[in-house]
Amino acid sequence: MPTLDWSQCPAVESIPGKVSGAWVFRDTRLPVATVIENLEDLSVEEVMEQFDVTREQIAAVLDFVAQSLNASTPEQHSVPVDAHSL
Repeated sequence: MPTLDWSQCPAVESIPGKVSGAWVFRDTRLPVATVIENLEDLSVEEVMEQFDVTREQIAAVLDFVAQSLNASTPEQHSVPVDAHSL
């Protein structure tokens, strides 16, 4: 998996000395990694409630991740796959 360039995501920031320089949601101390890890087990609503983050913040980060992964994946000429075919 390629390394994401979080500096290109306007929803996050990394400030030396703030949460050890981890990428956090802008104007918070909440690490992006915490939310992403918890989305494996919790719904978006549960993450919003537990970590005091907005749907827009979560969507911005997930959109950034999806766009970054799409940009780094070589174009393949195969049958498209959607959630129903998995």
